[in-house]
Amino acid sequence: MPATPTLDDLTRYAIARSLGRPTTLPAALKRLGFVQADPIRAPARAQDLTLRHRVSDYRAGDLEQRYPRLKVEEDFFINYGFVTPALHALMHPREARQAWPASRWTQAREVLAFVQERGVVHPREVDAQFQHGKTRNWFGGSSNASTQLLDGMHYRGLLRVARREGGIRLYAARPATPPHEDPAAAMDALVDVVVGKYAPLPATTLSHLVARLVFGAPQWQAERAAALRRAKARLASAEVEGTRWFWPAGENPAARRWAPDESLRLLAPFDPIVWDRPRFERLWGWAYRFEAYTPAPKRERGYYALPMLWHNQVIGWGNLAVQDGRLQPDLGYVAKRPRGAGFTAALDDELQRIAQFLGLA
Repeated sequence: MPATPTLDDLTRYAIARSLGRPTTLPAALKRLGFVQADPIRAPARAQDLTLRHRVSDYRAGDLEQRYPRLKVEEDFFINYGFVTPALHALMHPREARQAWPASRWTQAREVLAFVQERGVVHPREVDAQFQHGKTRNWFGGSSNASTQLLDGMHYRGLLRVARREGGIRLYAARPATPPHEDPAAAMDALVDVVVGKYAPLPATTLSHLVARLVFGAPQWQAERAAALRRAKARLASAEVEGTRWFWPAGENPAARRWAPDESLRLLAPFDPIVWDRPRFERLWGWAYRFEAYTPAPKRERGYYALPMLWHNQVIGWGNLAVQDGRLQPDLGYVAKRPRGAGFTAALDDELQRIAQFLGLA
């Protein structure tokens, strides 16, 4: 029977199993299952900042550029992002929590026929054809009703994102997905995806993630409690420093195969290693917060602070900007900046990698 892991074992395991060896973009997407997306570019989007650590010679924008040829879909899971076809199929046919009235379904069928005729459409083409007018958006402002209708059709699986132009989603029709014969098995598979991506998980985070599956599979909201019970029964777990931790059965966080990470890395705010803020505090002893939407006077770390990982410790953060074609780092540390040539060289190497990733001289 494997020995009970220590907190240091869990830290090393969390990093090593998430990063692994850099591979190809299709292989990395398959291994991750889901990559969270964010539109902010500071200095690059979150999906690109996440993939650059896991894909050999990755450059900012590669995912969007190669998207039409990749086996990947834009969709909701626990957040919005990019999912594999296998994960997408687990969540559909999706029944949204907010039912549409008959009039909305009439509009949707008319738009679907238009998209099927055109092949791929830009939202402005739909707006010009149907003139749905304006509507109130989630933020209290006004937006095109056609855009909201297309978003709703995409979420319900009627449309897929074919590609983007200037950041705007272009849509194509999607064939209907047959209903699942065993919703409980599908829910278990969804739970396995989140555990495989974010393990090791404190018990509270496991519960939180299973609850968030309501975004990806709202039609099975009533199945979540039973799915959580089954997950706790089949996953490996241990009590470590007063917290129950879970990870995939058959893995041993205390094993030597989880080699320490020696390089310095600036991670995306939504990187799997740092995504779970309560786990972050347990593993590294300080609170990291994403402050892009925090008023500037109240920010402690910066607008888009990237956690700084070095020798299995998250020792600080970096805000990166590009001015006159050069990378301008603004770095902060939890304690003091580490001394010695080793840290300086590791930091220089990481900044050089980021410059190459951004296509800077």
